[in-house]
Amino acid sequence: MRRIGSSPFAFPDFRGATRQLILINLATYFLLAMASLASSANTSYFASLMMFNPFNFLHGALWQPITYSFIHVGLLGTLFELLSLWFLAGFLETYHNANWVMGLYAVSVLGTALAALAIYAVSSTFGLALLPTPLYGCFGGIFGLLVAIGVLYGDVEFLMFFVIGIKARYLAVIYGLIAIAMLFSQQKLYAFAQIGGALAGLFFVRMAPRRGVSFMMSESWYGLRNRYYRWKRRRAARKFEVYMRSQGRTVKFDGQGRLIDEDADDKKRWN
Repeated sequence: MRRIGSSPFAFPDFRGATRQLILINLATYFLLAMASLASSANTSYFASLMMFNPFNFLHGALWQPITYSFIHVGLLGTLFELLSLWFLAGFLETYHNANWVMGLYAVSVLGTALAALAIYAVSSTFGLALLPTPLYGCFGGIFGLLVAIGVLYGDVEFLMFFVIGIKARYLAVIYGLIAIAMLFSQQKLYAFAQIGGALAGLFFVRMAPRRGVSFMMSESWYGLRNRYYRWKRRRAARKFEVYMRSQGRTVKFDGQGRLIDEDADDKKRWN
């Protein structure tokens, strides 16, 4: 596990995946803000379509597990979320590439929606009372980033509330305890979703390659393509063996579909 010393409160460079995420969230926020000046009713309807609602998702709104993270309500809440996103994502991007950070954020956001869907399905199955709270904002992705920092760089000190110095691992634990405490309130769906985002971030840190999910997918694609080509070569070799036997000659190929030259082996043996 990598360790680095304490770090003063300072925002990292605004670049790469961090800049892309911040700009997309800002653009969505200002578009909704400008649209609300023209028609608040239409804006509210559009925002509700983009927020994650488990009931709507199960009835065809398949885009919501992605779009909900770009919907923000309230200036102060949006400011806090985006500043946290800038600080945490930029910090991780200092030590990892942009693909890795983007993959971590995306997995955390999807894990948040999946957790909300799971508790909704369980409550519906067993007839439990659950307050239908639509999810919006990037809190799940932020929690995943925080957990990643707590696991990989737990000794780094942050300034909580800009005053109190606290190590990253303890900050992640405190945030997790708050989410667990919220499970006993009316915000069960929201709290369970946050925990899902944290667990998804932890899973990504433990399982994902260093170069990110896109690199892993590209490597998997090339590996699958190469296995297909090797299979075609072995099949062609078997067909050629059958053809040569019909011509009264015998040829052999190895498991990779390469010709075995027995004469060359005999020459090496006697020379």
